[in-house]
Amino acid sequence: MNDAVKPQGCTNLKLRELSRVVTRHYDAYVAPTGLKNSQYSLLSHVVLLGPLRPGELAARMKLDASTLTRNLQPLIAAGWVEQGPGDDARSRSVVATEAGRAKRAEAQRAWKQAQLALNARLGNQRVVALHSLIDDCLTVLDEPETDDE
Repeated sequence: MNDAVKPQGCTNLKLRELSRVVTRHYDAYVAPTGLKNSQYSLLSHVVLLGPLRPGELAARMKLDASTLTRNLQPLIAAGWVEQGPGDDARSRSVVATEAGRAKRAEAQRAWKQAQLALNARLGNQRVVALHSLIDDCLTVLDEPETDDE
């Protein structure tokens, strides 16, 4: 790290601030569909990846199992996702219903409008740079720590 450049403030706080602002932006567009942005993301994963075991879904979304279970409940209650038997007696499977697929398609149109509006507000160059920086940070943080750090 370049010692001439010293970060100011708490990185976690700044990331959470940005996350809350961006989440509010997307929620404003997606909410009229009856979904929160987090529910849209979960439903999208189930539609695109399902049917699959809850553990696989949690791993793909980088969630712990209890968070996934809690977040699935409203989607199951609404009839958009079903949880049933898996490949063997000990496993479960998560799959989107036809109503869930339709809800996801409706929410996807709203999400697309949110995406375009955010890109327009930030500018494509800034969005591309942000995505690249986030991807780089995720790669570095996914690596095991060494004694040198």
